[in-house]
Amino acid sequence: MEGMERRGPEDSDRWRLPEAARPPLLGELVERIDEALATARASEAAVMTVGAAALDAAEQARRAAGLAERASAAVAGGRESEQFPLATPGPARSAPRPRSGEDDLGDFTARADRIAERLRRLQRVSLSA
Repeated sequence: MEGMERRGPEDSDRWRLPEAARPPLLGELVERIDEALATARASEAAVMTVGAAALDAAEQARRAAGLAERASAAVAGGRESEQFPLATPGPARSAPRPRSGEDDLGDFTARADRIAERLRRLQRVSLSA
């Protein structure tokens, strides 16, 4: 027993991990999770706002394209009403066909080209007529 007393009390420092190697405490983990959750919720709200704005812009673009088509049809088909040439209804539209998703960009481009050509023709028409 004498040999044990000479060694002194056991040094617990040699069992401790260095500061950089220690795992985070439970409280730190909870704080990190709360911060990540708040960030995720804020991101979700931002994406919802952007998505709603995109849907609104798409609807406005659809309405503008319809009005441009009607105006173009009124110019190309002659004016039925001299006072309100753009107030006449446009040609009847067929029911939208189901989309496969593959040719949507091609359809959009073709329609945009048709509308652009109609707008060019509208620019050439005198407004005083």
